[in-house]
Amino acid sequence: MIVPAAGLGTRMVSDSRGKSKKPAATKQFTELGGVPILIHTLRKFVASPEVSEIYVALRGNEIEGFRARLVKDFTDIPEMKIHLVEGGEHRQHSVANAIHSVSASDDDIVLVHDAVRPFVTEEIIHDVIRAAQKHGAAIAGVPAVDTVKQVERTSDGALITSTIPRERVVMAQTPQGFRYDVIKKAFDEAAADGFVGTDEASLVERSGHAVAVVMGSAKNIKITTPADMELAEFYLQSES
Repeated sequence: MIVPAAGLGTRMVSDSRGKSKKPAATKQFTELGGVPILIHTLRKFVASPEVSEIYVALRGNEIEGFRARLVKDFTDIPEMKIHLVEGGEHRQHSVANAIHSVSASDDDIVLVHDAVRPFVTEEIIHDVIRAAQKHGAAIAGVPAVDTVKQVERTSDGALITSTIPRERVVMAQTPQGFRYDVIKKAFDEAAADGFVGTDEASLVERSGHAVAVVMGSAKNIKITTPADMELAEFYLQSES
């Protein structure tokens, strides 16, 4: 399983005026209940009996510091290995670096999960793995609850061009799971063509492989803004 965690997380900065000269906050290391969000996320996968290894892609200058944190937070991890690899400039580069570090058979399942989705459940992890084993590729997703509009951007703003039926739309989450041969092929093709996708599934779709969707959860939020942190604090208290 792969966790890309080399991003800067600029949306977590509360100073919207942009006057601060401090480096952009790294959202995955923002503390939630006194523990970095990334650690909360890793704990969910360490606890899963179906996950054998975890590869975390970090910025190079953060690897040693995070290694020390792992020693503190995971004093006893039987059968589990957490590998720290250097990430790239973009999420896709980070995942590609981790894929190249993985030793796997073609039919092994590779999961990719956002560093800042700490409320994923064991059930969602299990369901994505099983669907990926059956279909070769699968993601967690939730139905759209709001009306979805397609728009055209203009100099005066956005103009609606159509309304997309909600029953045809899902909001993608992670984990996303793939047979190793499927995700390796998709990433190799994207690299050869200079294509950058929005998530791993978009690369696999582009490669011509169908991607299944299993039910995610509204609670499986991606923490990207200060407002998300308030909700995350509430969810964390409800778990304790």
